[in-house]
Amino acid sequence: MMTDDTFLTQLLSLPSVERAELSPDRRWVAFAWYRVSRNIDIFVAPTDGSAAPTALTDTPEETRLIGWAADSRGLIVAEDHDGDERVRLFRVRLDAPGVMEPLTEDAPAAFIYGGEISPDGRTLFYAMNQDVATGALIEPSWLYRHDLDSGERTPIARPARPCWDVPRLNAAGTQLIYTRKDRSAAGEQVYLVDVEGGDDREILSAGDDLKVAADWLPDSRRILVVAEAGGGSYKRVGLYDTASGAASWLIDDPARQIEAASVTRDGLIVVDEVRDGRHAPSVIDLGSDIPAETPFPRPARGNLLPLGRAADGAWLALSYSSTEPTDIVRLDTTGGRTSLTRWQERAAIDLGQLTPAEDFRWASDDGTPIHGWLYRARAASGRAVLFIHGGPTWHSEDWINAQIQYLASQGFHVLDVNYRGSTGYGMAFRESIKADGWGGREQQDIAAGARALIAAGLAAPGKIGVTGTSYGGYSSWCQIVHTPPELIAAAAPICGMTDLVIDYETTRPDLRPYSEEMIGGTPASAPERYRERSPVHFVAQIRGRLLIVQGAQDPNVTPENVRQVVRHLEASGVRYELLEFADEGHGIHRPANQAVLYKSLALFFRSALA
Repeated sequence: MMTDDTFLTQLLSLPSVERAELSPDRRWVAFAWYRVSRNIDIFVAPTDGSAAPTALTDTPEETRLIGWAADSRGLIVAEDHDGDERVRLFRVRLDAPGVMEPLTEDAPAAFIYGGEISPDGRTLFYAMNQDVATGALIEPSWLYRHDLDSGERTPIARPARPCWDVPRLNAAGTQLIYTRKDRSAAGEQVYLVDVEGGDDREILSAGDDLKVAADWLPDSRRILVVAEAGGGSYKRVGLYDTASGAASWLIDDPARQIEAASVTRDGLIVVDEVRDGRHAPSVIDLGSDIPAETPFPRPARGNLLPLGRAADGAWLALSYSSTEPTDIVRLDTTGGRTSLTRWQERAAIDLGQLTPAEDFRWASDDGTPIHGWLYRARAASGRAVLFIHGGPTWHSEDWINAQIQYLASQGFHVLDVNYRGSTGYGMAFRESIKADGWGGREQQDIAAGARALIAAGLAAPGKIGVTGTSYGGYSSWCQIVHTPPELIAAAAPICGMTDLVIDYETTRPDLRPYSEEMIGGTPASAPERYRERSPVHFVAQIRGRLLIVQGAQDPNVTPENVRQVVRHLEASGVRYELLEFADEGHGIHRPANQAVLYKSLALFFRSALA
């Protein structure tokens, strides 16, 4: 077991690519790079590998990559304050690194989604939950056309209900596609609107309660479609022609476990199929009479996700595993790989110190097969921690999770659980969480994972803790209030919901439909379900140790969740510890704060599971 901070310091300076996108001319790749500077910044590198990356931003805040300008000479990026998610949009140019040109106001009251710039560079398009004519904040997010010369903002589409959406502009700069939830909280329909706002209409629907996603092809006429089908039992992939209104399906196979699909800059279709939490991507070439689908190379371990082809035809891909940081690699025709980030020049860590993820499987109480990733401590102590991912519509992968790696280095076996409701295991598994709603059988999956650790001899009774962020924090609360300490003896919920009614009322408006979909209604229509699934009402049952972690600026799971649960804890005489970060939002992201958090977690679990 490592007893000093050397490994943690090296771990929190290991660069990781958060998101990457090829430029329209395919000569550059821009990416958000984590742990290279104080937070997340935007870098750019030539796709031919001829030069090291260049930093385009350098700020103490999270800077997010939104997208490229049409001329491939600049980018749109977003930045908030201390994780409050109320972003300001900037333009940064390749020939002026470090210069961030403001496009929207600082510290807006509203939430802005997306940011597409017209080919002439004079008009910006995004969604925002504000009526600029009155200044009033509204529930839905309207689409705006923002004249960058005059500052005038004109609404061009007015959805009736809130919906998390990033509008997409075609390459010609004439039309946008976006999604609405006007019919049902569970469904999404795709709409098409011209840039003047004169033709706003629905073009794609799989049904009121089903979802459709879309992306433009480079010809500015056709649209890639990923639609739920078979009553929501699988996804199919096709094309929609905006000129003729005709749709055709490229893949319509219930046996395929397709999660998503995207369009490369040169018009290829990348299909992302995921089985047991592992990606198996393929590429469809539309340039023949019968489009051909070709499997993308798969590594021996970890994942390789195609981004697209460079100007010279070489493929670029994201490469990562639990012992390899997320990198952008260039693949040559002989199978060789070149790192475009050159992260090795910035990292001091010996990758041999990292703990590899192992497949770990068990059965839940009702017999449902559950899969997770096991990280074995090198110096086993009979203690273990369950790590619960957020979402819940998401899944943990074979990748580097710094929190898990540090806990494993400190003598804890860690089980990263992909409970029912997770993506990566097919639509039926993902949708099964809705049978009970949040706080139902997925919590049995987690508790069964703890029993499986004991049965495997990896943990002793009373020596298992649980932690996670967001829905993982909520699940940590559920476990500590409902599971006896012989199974779950300690919990460290991070930014987790405690009162689902309070959470619904105080969260961002675009997230409320998700709660309605998952729980089966609103607090007004399903009050008993919201109450019985809220851990705040059961804290008197806590018999284990509790450490509460919260970001003070969190607009997603707001600090009101903590205030309410602390009131109930104190009224019940339940002891707790509280760790709050004043400069964090939904999750603890600054490397300096993560160092504090990870050491606090290790100390807490070491004491609680002694």
